[in-house]
Amino acid sequence: MVKKYSVLLCLSISLILMVIAASLYPGGSLFDKNSIGFGWSKNFVSNLFAAKAINGSENPGRIWAVIAMAFHSAGYGIFFINMSKKIPSVQWAKILKFIGIVNIVFIFLIATPLHDLGTISIVLTLFGLFTITIYILKSKLHFLKFCCILCLLTFYCFFFLFGFGYLGLAVIMQKVYNASAIILVLALEYFTNYEDFKEIKSAGQKI
Repeated sequence: MVKKYSVLLCLSISLILMVIAASLYPGGSLFDKNSIGFGWSKNFVSNLFAAKAINGSENPGRIWAVIAMAFHSAGYGIFFINMSKKIPSVQWAKILKFIGIVNIVFIFLIATPLHDLGTISIVLTLFGLFTITIYILKSKLHFLKFCCILCLLTFYCFFFLFGFGYLGLAVIMQKVYNASAIILVLALEYFTNYEDFKEIKSAGQKI
């Protein structure tokens, strides 16, 4: 029972702990160093992992954010490993399994001084979701096709806004793409199975 719902449990616990971390955040944002508390439309999630808040105060919510990220890492890792069992192509199944294992390690690094290295996990997650999207687009899961495309678009929109300095919009889009990714991951985890993909052909041959 626990194994079946492990992804849901990990991501749910992660969200709860992240909300706790946000509620304990002293204050300060990219736009106002003297603001009080954590603003979901003003602060990046990464602010929760700093030892000190932007306003200079000690951040008591950091430990909860780190633990939340650990559960988030586990949830995404388990998801990719489970999806690898649904993909009939041995080659792509191994790649998804690899992404799952590496994700558990690298996503957690986002909450440490090695967070720059942790960005590798974001690239791997995008690649993994892109790979799964290709299979979904070839399947008969029409609603999930829309969900996959929408999720990837929110990722790209965030990187575009952040890269070009539209930080006010990027802060909001960060929450949007995280929410869309979590919803997509849960939908793929619990509403797809091996039979959905076994007849898919690649390069004119059955995978």
